[in-house]
Amino acid sequence: MLVDDYLTQKQATLMQMKKGKLEKKDFLQEAAQHIRQYYDMSEKAQRKLLKAFEQYIFGYSRLSPLIDDSMISDIRVVGYDNIRVKREGKRMDSGISFGSEKEYRQFIDYVATKNQVNISNLNAIQRFTDTESHPDFILRFTLSMPLVNTYNEPYLCIRKVPKKFPQVKELIQKNMLSQELAELLITRFRQGSTLICGGNSSGKTTLLNALKETLPDNMAILVTQQADELTTRFHPDMMFLHSLPGSGESSVSYDLKHISIAGLTMDVDFFIIGEVKGAEALYLLNAAYTGQLCAATIHAPSADKAPDKLVDYAMYESRYSRDELMKMMDCFQTLVFMEHYRVKEIFACHGWNREKRELEYERIF
Repeated sequence: MLVDDYLTQKQATLMQMKKGKLEKKDFLQEAAQHIRQYYDMSEKAQRKLLKAFEQYIFGYSRLSPLIDDSMISDIRVVGYDNIRVKREGKRMDSGISFGSEKEYRQFIDYVATKNQVNISNLNAIQRFTDTESHPDFILRFTLSMPLVNTYNEPYLCIRKVPKKFPQVKELIQKNMLSQELAELLITRFRQGSTLICGGNSSGKTTLLNALKETLPDNMAILVTQQADELTTRFHPDMMFLHSLPGSGESSVSYDLKHISIAGLTMDVDFFIIGEVKGAEALYLLNAAYTGQLCAATIHAPSADKAPDKLVDYAMYESRYSRDELMKMMDCFQTLVFMEHYRVKEIFACHGWNREKRELEYERIF
């Protein structure tokens, strides 16, 4: 009932707090006053209610323990009583559920309000990021509403991205790669463009995040990405741009293609695209082919298949032939394939073979 009050008659207060115009202490004092005025219960019950409300508003209610758990990387709410997690790479039941469909739907409404997201019929599928709520994780949400779901409940997926992402030495300790392999990748990362590929949750972004932190301070770096997964812990000259999807009510949108074009007009020494998914591939290729150091991640089943995937995306908007684009791919001198959070393959590109009309690679790991 208290949450419902703040999602309806007191939504303006909730939005003031979200925008930083009302401090947490003042917000909770006002909530305590609201409880005393409208809820007939003992002081002990009032304190318990306020504490639960605080966790709901400043955390994510029943999901908060899962978000706090550093061993959990992904949370999937399939139904109000079916919440799944990925713990250290293994999918399992969370042991947590919402009390009812009504409570779960109320929670979804709150998540949308908290993140200033519209979930009307014109916006039945939403992707958004919360960088502020948790001290340790960036939360990347994908939410689909019953309008597009087969079953009559929302689906909510949360990817947790560590703010203090592991550095290369920590990845060595976690057996992602050896010390010798790390030194090889760091050297090649500074000398030529790099493409890191693999499946979902394979460690692509984790490796790219760590490698970019090894770049010297006198390099200007630009990162473009769809979600705020790549950040920096130490580098003094690193800029970050993210895409802005348009909504049903707004024509304002900036996709990776637009921000990549803008990025190429900036004075940068190293250009990074968090994950290539579309026409931005052409601008990444053009940048790398002119000698700009570049790096990106992409979904691909193996290292030697990654160039084909990048070229497929580039052809969405290109007048170049496939052979011309594949020839341009020889500027990506290092191809890395990730699987189960480990470096599985590394290929070095030795250029375009005109007779065979294909790129020549050497597997160096």
